[in-house]
Amino acid sequence: MALEKNWNLPNSLTILRVLLTPGFVLAFIKGQVEIAWGLFALAGLTDALDGFLARVLKQRTTLGAMLDPLADKVLLVAAYLCLGTWEWIPTWLTVVVISRDFLIVGGLALLTFWGTDIRAEIKPTMISKVNTNAQIGLVFLLLAERSLSFYWSGLETVLIFTVGGLTFITGIHYVIRGVSLFHPHETPFS
Repeated sequence: MALEKNWNLPNSLTILRVLLTPGFVLAFIKGQVEIAWGLFALAGLTDALDGFLARVLKQRTTLGAMLDPLADKVLLVAAYLCLGTWEWIPTWLTVVVISRDFLIVGGLALLTFWGTDIRAEIKPTMISKVNTNAQIGLVFLLLAERSLSFYWSGLETVLIFTVGGLTFITGIHYVIRGVSLFHPHETPFS
């Protein structure tokens, strides 16, 4: 019965986003920037649609709440690794973006092991949503520039520093929030 509840259109779109990631990486590595851009745009569309449909169709699920941010992280980590490897972005930005996401995922795993109900305790903040959109925007801009042979170096620079700053700030915010959820008198085996 739980399987039927989780198998819905919004969750299918989220899973599609995860499945588009290897195609994006493969196209990027092969230098097929137009295809990579198309796959990234399609993944972005699924990101916008899955949340909207979950609300409108009243099909929010626990699985969807966990899969959606994970799908975002998988796609963005892959994208920033590709961009950094090809030196389309500074190395420091690649390190900051990927480190933040590993810190968050590791922290969530640790909190879950510790017995914290992370679904009840941790919700994405507005600044975190702005950060995700800025990260997506930078990837989209860089792919569009190379696909269409136009360059907005000023906008690139602004987005690079915006993404770097927001990623750093939201990373610190999540670390502080996560640490506050550990209860020193409890152990994972209590």
